[in-house]
Amino acid sequence: MAELIANGAQMHYQIDGAEAVPVVLFSNSLGADLSMWDEVVGKLRSHFRMVRYDTRGHGQTPASSGSIRLSDLGRDVIGLLDILEIQNVHFCGLSMGGLLGQWLAIHHPERIDKLVLCNTAAKLGTTASWNERIETVSQQGLSAIAHAVLDRWLTADFRRANPDLLNQLITRFEATSTGGYAACCAAIRDVDLRDEIHHITASTLIMAGIYDPVTTLADGQFLQQEIPNARLYELPAAHLSAVEASDIFAQVLHAFLTEPVPQ
Repeated sequence: MAELIANGAQMHYQIDGAEAVPVVLFSNSLGADLSMWDEVVGKLRSHFRMVRYDTRGHGQTPASSGSIRLSDLGRDVIGLLDILEIQNVHFCGLSMGGLLGQWLAIHHPERIDKLVLCNTAAKLGTTASWNERIETVSQQGLSAIAHAVLDRWLTADFRRANPDLLNQLITRFEATSTGGYAACCAAIRDVDLRDEIHHITASTLIMAGIYDPVTTLADGQFLQQEIPNARLYELPAAHLSAVEASDIFAQVLHAFLTEPVPQ
C-alpha cells in the first residue's frame, strides 16, 4: 500500500499481481474501501497487474474540504494513472465506481481499454433520496444507516452465513469519513449519464446482481441497450457482488478481459 498526490489530493492505493501484464484498475462502491476487492484480486493475482485505490473520503484517502463533483473523482483516477506512468487500463468499478467508469469512458476514452460496470446505473437514485441520506448521516453519523446499507449490499442468506465478514464491512463503513461520504452522495446525486453513455466506445461488460435492490437488473439492461455492443451478465448476488459472488465474479471478469477484442 502507498500514498501519493493525484489531482491535488492525497490518495491511498495498492498494487497487486504480476508484472508486464495488462493492468486492471478497480474502483470501490460508496461506503466501501479498496478491501472490498480482496477476494477477486486474490483469485486473479497471477493474471493481471491490479491497481486499487480508496476514493476521496473512503478508507485511507482523506475527504476533501468542500464539495466535489464526479469529474473531480474522475480526474483523481487520471492523476493516479499519470503518476504511476500507466497509459491505459481495463477499468472495473462497482456502484459509484461503475458510475465513475462510465464518466471516464466518455471523457477519457483513450485511457480505457475494456470497461466493466458492476451493480451500477447511468443515474443512481433520486435527488430526494440522496438529500435525505445526506441529511441523516450529517446529523446522526454513518452508524445510523449502516445496517440498512448492509441489508442492501448482501442477501440475507449470505449475511447469516458470514457474520464475521458482515461485521468487518460494517466496521469499515462506519469508519468512513462522514463528510467524505456525504460529499460523494452529492456528487452521485448530481450526475445523470443516461443521454451520454451511447458515446462509450470501449468493449463493455455489465454485471448485475439478480437480488440487487439498489441497482436493479433493469438498470443493467438499460446500460446494455444504450452502450454499443455491451453485454450483460447476471450474478447470483445483491449489490456488493464482488464480495458475495467473488468466485463467479472473478471467472467472468477474467474471461472478458482475456478474450480478443473484435476488429
